[in-house]
Amino acid sequence: MLSFGPAPATPKQAGVSRDVPAPASTPTTSEGLRVPVAGVPRSAIRDSWGEAREGGARGHHGTDIMARAGTPVIAAADGWVEKLFESGRGGTTLYQRSADRRWTYYYAHLAGYAPGVREGMRVRAGQVLGYVGDTGDAGAGNYHLHFGLTRMHGDERWWQGDNVNPYPLLARQPAGR
Repeated sequence: MLSFGPAPATPKQAGVSRDVPAPASTPTTSEGLRVPVAGVPRSAIRDSWGEAREGGARGHHGTDIMARAGTPVIAAADGWVEKLFESGRGGTTLYQRSADRRWTYYYAHLAGYAPGVREGMRVRAGQVLGYVGDTGDAGAGNYHLHFGLTRMHGDERWWQGDNVNPYPLLARQPAGR
């Protein structure tokens, strides 16, 4: 996931995120994550991981899920809101830590947060966190949710960890379907 936090002094101190392949099993269940945009079917999600950004200066570290402005953005899994943050690239963002603290789910380009959403609050999979928008570098009218996934190690902070492509976990059909 993209790091929008304060710039640390050195990459070692930052725990600079590294790209790693998607895990064989999901962060929460063997069935994958919930699609974090209400009403969007798994079949509508496309893998945008690694696509060129900023004229090829960097690769895309997440999955963009296209939706109408104001569509509810929901928690992909159980956990808690670790950070609400405004950044140039991500705009209005939310970082959610998994219940077991091993994963961070990143929601960017939000139009705003759902009423009552605050740092430290517990959330359940499917709970409304915010709304699809075009904030940050999304581009005016390019409404979508940028969803990122980061594998965390030890006591790493919200801007640290290893980037993992969330697409395989979002596109995976639950068992028995």
